Amino acid sequence: MSVDHATVKKIASLARIAINDAEADALVPELNNILGWVEQLGEVDVTGIEPMTAVIPNQTRLRDDVVTDGNVREKVLANAPQAEHGFFAVPKVIE
Repeated sequence: MSVDHATVKKIASLARIAINDAEADALVPELNNILGWVEQLGEVDVTGIEPMTAVIPNQTRLRDDVVTDGNVREKVLANAPQAEHGFFAVPKVIE
């Protein structure tokens, strides 16, 4: 795959990057070099190699998914302007 001046301008437009013609001309060989390196990676024999997500073994530490109220009802209600029977007391809005 080869990148030309028009392709660089299109990529810059899609990325919302403003570049002039001189900058686009300078990016053509750079992008072609990058694509060449990617093509070289495609030539590597990876048969028998399992895909991995990280270079070191990681295990996600998860907590139990249990619903709790946090046991802080009194602390929360202490900030309320009015509380009744363990709940926030609000003025009646519907008659």
